[in-house]
Amino acid sequence: MTSLDKPTEDTQADDARAVTEAALFEAFGGVRGMVETVLPGLLFVTIFTINKDLHLSAIAALAVSLLLVVVRLVMRDTVKHAFSGVFGVAFGVVFAMMTGNAKNFYLPGMLYTLGLGLAYVITTLAGVPLMGLILGPVFKENLSWRTRNPGRKKAYAKASYAWGGILLAKCAILFPLYWWADTAQLGWVLVALKIPPFLLAVWLTWVFLAKAPAPIDVFAEMEAEEERKAAQAAEAAERGDTEAAGGRHRREA
Repeated sequence: MTSLDKPTEDTQADDARAVTEAALFEAFGGVRGMVETVLPGLLFVTIFTINKDLHLSAIAALAVSLLLVVVRLVMRDTVKHAFSGVFGVAFGVVFAMMTGNAKNFYLPGMLYTLGLGLAYVITTLAGVPLMGLILGPVFKENLSWRTRNPGRKKAYAKASYAWGGILLAKCAILFPLYWWADTAQLGWVLVALKIPPFLLAVWLTWVFLAKAPAPIDVFAEMEAEEERKAAQAAEAAERGDTEAAGGRHRREA
């Protein structure tokens, strides 16, 4: 390696890390996504801690979730993260209202976390890491990593195991509290466990993918293939025109 090669390689590595960071930021919603995830539950537990009013707490949490969607719509931003928050809060509100138990506001989210943690582990054991299914389209590689990029598949497997382990560890803390703690205690612990485990999982994903081979851009490959076929068709048409013109000249002669 010459002195001129190393800066180029370093630049390529920096570019790859930047692309990975941008893709993770898009996939997981960034700072605003974290706020939208935490705010409804934080509002619910704050109001319930103060006045023990299930209905007011639930309505406030649902209202702020809807407000976050409206803000994204006004700003013409993607609403997928806000909508997922609305559905999660709505399930919690309905479940808590139907049972009359404020603690059940958190149960659908806890069950979702448990199911997602198991899904990360099971899909990885089955050879199709869930993280690859989530991030493959974001990196424009779709499922090419499964058969054409083993180093990347290994990175997705590590990331999926990391997410699964973190989410299951979180469940190991929350489910005992669901049975033994009161609503306020469970709520505050759940709020506290929203962002730190999420950031840890995202950071580990970044570490694994930053060291992995670059993704194969299948869309760029398809575009190149279409251009190649178009060029071949144009060349064949031009060759046919040339042969036809030559045939006319011979007949005229």
